[in-house]
Amino acid sequence: MTTTTLRNGRLRSGETVDLAIADGTITSIAPARGAISPGDEDLGGRLVLPLLVNGHAHLDKTFLGGTWQSHATGSTVRDRIELEKIQRRELLDSALDRSLELARRMVEYGTGTVRAHVDVDPEIGLTGVERMLAVRDALRDMLDIQIVAFPQSGIAGQHGVADLLEEAVRLGATAVGGLDPISLDGDLGGYLDVVFDIARRHDADVDIHLHSLGHVAEREYRAIAQRAADGMAGRVTLSHAYGLGSLEPDSRDRVLDLLADAQISVMTNGPAGPMPPVRELVERGVPVFVGTDNVRDAWWPFGTGDVLETARTVAYQSSFYQDEDLELALDLVTTRAASALGIPRYGLEPGAPADLVVLDAGTAAEAVAAPPISRDVMRGGTWISRTRVHTESSVRATLTPLR
Repeated sequence: MTTTTLRNGRLRSGETVDLAIADGTITSIAPARGAISPGDEDLGGRLVLPLLVNGHAHLDKTFLGGTWQSHATGSTVRDRIELEKIQRRELLDSALDRSLELARRMVEYGTGTVRAHVDVDPEIGLTGVERMLAVRDALRDMLDIQIVAFPQSGIAGQHGVADLLEEAVRLGATAVGGLDPISLDGDLGGYLDVVFDIARRHDADVDIHLHSLGHVAEREYRAIAQRAADGMAGRVTLSHAYGLGSLEPDSRDRVLDLLADAQISVMTNGPAGPMPPVRELVERGVPVFVGTDNVRDAWWPFGTGDVLETARTVAYQSSFYQDEDLELALDLVTTRAASALGIPRYGLEPGAPADLVVLDAGTAAEAVAAPPISRDVMRGGTWISRTRVHTESSVRATLTPLR
């Protein structure tokens, strides 16, 4: 039996505790007793959290691990899709390595699960899904990857895409994705029929990107809620759902009732424009969580892969200033995200897997307001990553004390 005791870790409650771990499982959590025995590890009052959950990412698109790529802009979503395909062809040979690099960085930041949307279209076929399956297998002891088959180029008019989506699920994708059914395909009912039919027949989830605003957004939300209520409750996610931030109050109230009744989740990454009203969603019983979305790719030149940074962005965009608000933002990348993604045995409690991240922060609010660089990551009772900051500076030594 392999045993480890972590001394003086701080829980979100503020309590300082000792965590006993045996054979990859947390066996006890007790008030810290202070004394350090040989073989124990002293966490020094640092914050201990379950591994973070990144609810939405595009591992197949990233430029990380390669040379810097200047951002090319397009005036419409369709333009940007076509521009991305050009870059995708040019960088095809390094795609697997770049996906693996981003996934590794997520592990080092303390992510234990990521939901990865992977392009499926007539040009790339299932190559992206097959690569992501290889990444998932390579990191199986460090990172759980949920794969979403993502028809970014559309379904109607894209020969064979429905068949590709079905085959992607057979290969190992756990969800069927989508993008803006009305503006991209022009056939809301037909589009959703394809997506939900595949999901139902293969016991898969549904996770659809929705960028629409106003009445178009409301039509999409209502149609999706109607289908989710028919045997798919709790298995559907609206990613981005910008329109929830653009609807008139009465319309939004009606839509939120539909989402809550069907337990449809909403994912946000804290965009600069209209965004879902996070606090209101929580108060209305709508599941909500956060994901990094694009990281240094054709859609977005920013990002590191740290979902805790994204939680901070969501908090900032939501005007979350009080500790309780910042703690809610942390929930969006821990407990609430884990629930929405169906992660079993999640959390810090006896009997749970010893999957945790130790942060150089004293409270949950501090961890969100200023995500620390120094982090220790444990998976199954084994430390798999330790990141430290080393600063060489003469600034403090040369300052004259102020009086």
